Amino acid sequence: MEDKSLKQGAVITFLAYLLWGIFPIYWKFLEHVPAGEVLAHRIVWSLVFMVFLVLVTGNWRHLMETVQELKKDKKKTIAIVTASIVISINWFLFIFSVQHGHVLQASLGYYINPLISILLAVFVLKEKTTKGQVLSFILAGIGVLYLTLSYGVFPWISLLLALTFGFYGLIKKTVNLHAMYGLTIETLVVAPIALLYLIFIPLEGSFTFSPFFAPDNLLLIGAGVVTAVPLLLFAAGAKRIPLAMVGFLQYVAPTIMFFLGVFLYNETFTVHHMITFALIWFALVIYMVSIYRDTPRKKEKKKITA
Repeated sequence: MEDKSLKQGAVITFLAYLLWGIFPIYWKFLEHVPAGEVLAHRIVWSLVFMVFLVLVTGNWRHLMETVQELKKDKKKTIAIVTASIVISINWFLFIFSVQHGHVLQASLGYYINPLISILLAVFVLKEKTTKGQVLSFILAGIGVLYLTLSYGVFPWISLLLALTFGFYGLIKKTVNLHAMYGLTIETLVVAPIALLYLIFIPLEGSFTFSPFFAPDNLLLIGAGVVTAVPLLLFAAGAKRIPLAMVGFLQYVAPTIMFFLGVFLYNETFTVHHMITFALIWFALVIYMVSIYRDTPRKKEKKKITA
């Protein structure tokens, strides 16, 4: 049964990262719609979809209990509000990067993300780190610095994507909410702002009430589904597999983005980019090796203490 659960978890988690990887294709269909407008629709329809999902699965009572618990804990409430804002910024940056031909920068951002997570874990959570993890972070930093100095382009999209997603992960770890309830509450927090934006900001005619099922309408409504599904798949799959396997699978998404940027969207890929990506990839190899070496040691310590 354990092997079956492990295989199922690996497949489900892989599907989640596969969907995240092909996200640029979806947002490209909406590149004629301003990124802010797409984000507002993404938030609103994500909330609609999540509320529908909660009702269908019969979890409304559990959601309300979670909301009541958050009300009693101010720190958790502040944390979830902050998480909502941070992930909204991340969503906007990703949509913006795809629409403006920066898929490679988005890819680089999600390659850097686990290394940012190491930094946050060390300085915020005071976790111990290995020499391999420190080396991987230094190499990644050299890669980013090299691209900035030699190519004259500071990869701000990459770094902001990595930082916002890294902080989002950090906050989620401290709050520890069920994935379904967490996403529902997070979208609920920012939905009023998104609705006000859609009501009062002059829009460019992308969403129409007649005909309601116009192509753009379907894509904007579908943004809620494509946002929620991979997150829920990840939540279901990641808990069934070891952390090291999750760490390995997370590079599926940026790798797909990388190939999309270079081969599908023909974005500029110079020698400077190649050197930067090579340094990042080398850093990630060191990072993965350090995780695999560290996991058996932790298991041995647990056995000894038990």
